[in-house]
Amino acid sequence: MIIPLQYNVRYLRTRWTGTLITAITFGLVVAVFVIVMALAQGLDRAFVKSGDPLNLLVMRPGVQAEMQSSISIERYQIIRNLSGIAKGADGEPIVAPEVVLVVNKLKRGDGKPSNLQIRGVQMKAFEMRPQVQVVEGRMFEPGMREVIVSRLVAKRFAGFNLGDTPKLGRGEFTVVGYFEAGGSAYDSEVWGDCSEFQEEFDRQGAYNTVVARATDPAAAASLASVIEEDPRLKLEAKTEADYYGEQTQASVPLKAFGTFLAVVMSIGACFAGMNTMYGNVASRVKEIGTLRVLGYTPFSIILCFVFESTLLALIGGVFGCIIALPMNWVTTGTANMQTFSEVVFNFAVTPPLMGIALVFAVIMGLVGGLLPAISAARKPIIECLSNV
Repeated sequence: MIIPLQYNVRYLRTRWTGTLITAITFGLVVAVFVIVMALAQGLDRAFVKSGDPLNLLVMRPGVQAEMQSSISIERYQIIRNLSGIAKGADGEPIVAPEVVLVVNKLKRGDGKPSNLQIRGVQMKAFEMRPQVQVVEGRMFEPGMREVIVSRLVAKRFAGFNLGDTPKLGRGEFTVVGYFEAGGSAYDSEVWGDCSEFQEEFDRQGAYNTVVARATDPAAAASLASVIEEDPRLKLEAKTEADYYGEQTQASVPLKAFGTFLAVVMSIGACFAGMNTMYGNVASRVKEIGTLRVLGYTPFSIILCFVFESTLLALIGGVFGCIIALPMNWVTTGTANMQTFSEVVFNFAVTPPLMGIALVFAVIMGLVGGLLPAISAARKPIIECLSNV
């Protein structure tokens, strides 16, 4: 025979002070867990959203980041004429050479310097990355010293408002537009004309990467093989999805830290819950004896107290998720150790993450309530009633 759940709910409501304190303890642990994991998940999402499986990124073999690569104009011309590359509305191959650089700029607020990635592109780049959309101002004009800036970059770095003229390289460029890139890694960049950046940074005659749009996945695989096997090129080709998938390793330390922090704090929360439940057992000895006299088995007593502890933790888990939810709209940044530039992204407090957090809370409640529950069930009936 199972003790009615209404019994636990009424008790928790009657002893609302202790219930509230314990629930807050669980809630704070869950909130920290959600916030740290949302940070790592937001970083992952920024990279995953950047990769298109039809876009091939061509670089020098063995490099980890675009800026470490170098491709000559002659090799670009060879790539441009390979079969399997999609054609644009103008009938021309959708291929774009790019220059990827890093400049050191001051952040807003604290005024500390941080590396900012800038990308020199041609207009074909926008056909391959439709998520990059100018949302305010206008597009830069090819051949002009103009740039468009991610809206997130403009918020985090000083001197990138519309009309500002930040120094990029030896001279100044005018910010003529803001763009948004759908939460991808491009939201951490400044874009301008490829030839202008080549001249400004003395990169004439070479690009960092070449991006080619394949007609379909099979063509992408075939094209990659051709590029890697062609003795004239001696280059490596991988899809954007694969390249940015490798960049997600930047979030591994965050996930490890979040897991470690969650485990350490959960131990403390379990002890807090356990202490509360031991106190509940001590103050309800008479009730436990009465329940046993009424025919409830020791197993029912265990279930009763474990459910109570789990309910407390679940309430705390919901509270923790509510605390962490506003972080979903917070923008932050961290260093990408492969590119040595700052990646700007939003925390990602997603429904699956909150589901994991609630399961985490339930586990804490089960662990914290089990020993006190067993202690309650082992109390002899006579000893319980002798305390009346």
